[in-house]
Amino acid sequence: MWSGERNTSSSTACDSSEPSNQSVIGLLQELSRKVNNLESLVGGNPGSFPARSTSSVTKSGTQYGIDIVLGAQWGDEGKGKLVDLLSQDYDVCARVAGGSNAGHTIVVQGKKYKFHLLPSGVLNPNATCVIGNGVVIHIPSFLNELDSLEASGVDYQGRVYISDRAHLVFDFHQEVDGRQEDRLGRHKIGTTKKGIGPAYSSKINRNGLRVGDLQNWDHFERRFRELCTHHERSYEGLKIDVENQLSFYKTVAERVNSMTIDTIDYTNKQFEAGKRILVEGANATMLDIDFGTYPYVTSSNPSVGSVLTGLGVSPGKLRGIYGTVKAYCTRVGEGPFPTELPLDEGTPGEHLSQVGAEYGTTTGRTRRCGWLDIPQMKYSALINGFTSINLTKVDVFTGMPEVKIGKAYLHNGKYLSSMPASLDVLSNVGVEYEVLPGWSEDISNCKKFEELPENCQKYILRVQELLGIPIRWIGVGPNRADVIDRGEGWDLATAGTNQ
Repeated sequence: MWSGERNTSSSTACDSSEPSNQSVIGLLQELSRKVNNLESLVGGNPGSFPARSTSSVTKSGTQYGIDIVLGAQWGDEGKGKLVDLLSQDYDVCARVAGGSNAGHTIVVQGKKYKFHLLPSGVLNPNATCVIGNGVVIHIPSFLNELDSLEASGVDYQGRVYISDRAHLVFDFHQEVDGRQEDRLGRHKIGTTKKGIGPAYSSKINRNGLRVGDLQNWDHFERRFRELCTHHERSYEGLKIDVENQLSFYKTVAERVNSMTIDTIDYTNKQFEAGKRILVEGANATMLDIDFGTYPYVTSSNPSVGSVLTGLGVSPGKLRGIYGTVKAYCTRVGEGPFPTELPLDEGTPGEHLSQVGAEYGTTTGRTRRCGWLDIPQMKYSALINGFTSINLTKVDVFTGMPEVKIGKAYLHNGKYLSSMPASLDVLSNVGVEYEVLPGWSEDISNCKKFEELPENCQKYILRVQELLGIPIRWIGVGPNRADVIDRGEGWDLATAGTNQ
C-alpha cells in the first residue's frame, strides 16, 4: 500500500483575538437554530430554514426529541459507555437493530457489565428499556442476559419491553450461520455465528416467527414446525430436535409474554408525553448491509435509518445524532481496512491492541487495529448527519511518540472524493497520512478539555477540523466517569467550528 506522510502543525480558532469567519458562521447557525425553535412554537414550518431543527414540540409546547448514539466506524467504538452516561437523564432507552451479535461493555466502580441484546441504559433504575421491532432476538441468550443482570444486583423487573413485531432467532439459525461461514473457507465473511443473518433471511422470506407469535401457542407451534421442516429440507444434514425446542419455548412463553408489548404505540406515546428517549445503536455504519463494505457486513441497517424502521418513529422526532468514534480504528472479522496496522511486537499496532484491550465483547476475537480514517468518517457523517462526535479511547495514545491520521485516499494516483463501493478499489487505495506529535502524560484524571496535554488537544482539534463536526465527548480512560463532556448546547450551537 502506498502512503504519503507529512508533519503538520495545528492551530485552534481561539489563537486569534480577531473574530474569524468560522465564529461568525457559528453565531449565524445558532441564531438560525433559535429561530427554528421559535417558528416551531408558533406553528410555523422549521423546514424552511437552513439549519437543522434540534428539537420537537409537544402540543403543550414542551421541547424534546429522540437522541441517538450510533457507531461511526466498524463497531466496538464505545457506544455503550456513552449510552450509560447519557441514560441517567433519559426516561426510555431503546435498541432498534441487530441482535446478540452486538456487544457493549460498561465498567462501573471496577465491575464489568456486558450487554448483547439489552440496552446499556438498563443500569439506570429509572429508565425503561425497549427492544424494538428491528431487532432479532435469541430468547435463550436474552433470558440469560436478564438472569446475569439480576445476579449482579440490577433490578430490571417492569422496565424491559420487547416488541411483539421483533423476529426470533432460533438455535437452528445459529447452526446454519456456522455452517455457511465454515463453507466459505478463506472467503468467510467474519460473522459472529449468532444466527443473525439466517434470522433476517427468514424475516425477508416471510416464513419467520415474531415474538408476538408466542402469545398464541397453537399458532406458534404450527409455524415453528413449518419453519423447521423448511430448514431441514434446505440444509442437508441439519437435524432439529423440534419437540425439545417446543418444550423450551412453552416453558418460557409466559415470562416472555409478560415483557411483550406494542413498542411502536408505547414509544410514540412516551414521546407525546414529553419523555426523553435515547436510542442505542448496535454495530456500526461500515457494517451496514447497504452502506458498509458489502459483503463483509452485518444483516441489518445500523445507521440512522434503522431508528425509523426499527422503532416506528417519524423523522421529525429525531434530535441529536451522536457518532461514536475511536481515536483510532478497529475492525473484527474480514474485509478491507485501509489504515490497518500490523500487530507485530513493538509496533504502533501492537500498542493500540494491547493498551486498548482490543478483544471483541461478543466473540473474544482480537480486533484488527489501524489509524483514524477521515475519508471513512466523512462518509459515515454524510449518511447519518451527526450533530456531534463522541471520541473514545484517546488515552490509548498516551506513550506514543507520534500519532497519525489517515487524511485522504488515493487510487491510481488520483484522490478519491467518496467511499468506493468496489472492494477491489478499497482494498488497493493508498492512504495519505498526517503526522502529529504524541504525548506521554496520563490523561485519565482530566475533567476539562483545557487540562489535556497540548499535543492531545491539537490531535482532537485537528480531527474536529477535518470532519467539520464538533467533538463533544472525549474518552480519557476505561471507567464509567472517564469522559470529558464539553457541554450540551455547545455541540449544536457551534457545529462546523473549531471552538
